[in-house]
Amino acid sequence: MSSPDMYAKEPDLAALGALLADRTRAAFCLALLDGRAWAATELARLAGVAPSTATSHLNRLVTGGLLTEERKGRHRYVRLADPSVADLIEVLAARAPQRLTPVHSLVAARRHRAVAFARICYDHLGGSLSVAITDAMTEQGFLEWDFGPALTPSGAAWLADTGITQEATPHLRTCLDWTERRLHVAGAVAAAVFRHAVRESWLVPADGSRLVRLTDRGRDAFRRHLCLTDEALTDR
Repeated sequence: MSSPDMYAKEPDLAALGALLADRTRAAFCLALLDGRAWAATELARLAGVAPSTATSHLNRLVTGGLLTEERKGRHRYVRLADPSVADLIEVLAARAPQRLTPVHSLVAARRHRAVAFARICYDHLGGSLSVAITDAMTEQGFLEWDFGPALTPSGAAWLADTGITQEATPHLRTCLDWTERRLHVAGAVAAAVFRHAVRESWLVPADGSRLVRLTDRGRDAFRRHLCLTDEALTDR
């Protein structure tokens, strides 16, 4: 027996899907995976749309809970609402069909390769370099995968020996890399490794971009600490 006055809550996946069904909004979310707060005008330039159009799209994303906003004087800044939204965008990007986009210059082609090699994935490293680090940590016995990724005692000792500080309770999870279509590790441990690599100038994030540059010092460090090969350390 049913009544028109009785309701039950259920997830409205169609509403969430509609938020990302527009290429401009999708481009905004992908750009915000760098973890920064972006000005609305920056995102408008990125997507090649008018500021008023960007504002309309951002309002929908904020109302839908994917973005949060803050104001500094007359300027509006937005960022992803929380790490779980970053995970959602990465997973959807990895599951999405690949779309051919025109590459009009060598500079653009190099940038595409650089994004696939090493980029900021919210608070940790993404790209083929991150997958290679995950594989190496597994091969060295620093990670075990019986019940998902977990740090082994030798892994904890390796972090300490390398000088990587982490939270008292190490937290690891997986992130499906959208360019490699393979898992890399995320969570507190991965974030700590990334922060250490940046602090030691192994990796240098590019200003105003998700790109991360691997330095010569970083290549030496990853060879020494994780036995990474030259192939894994090369932007292909």
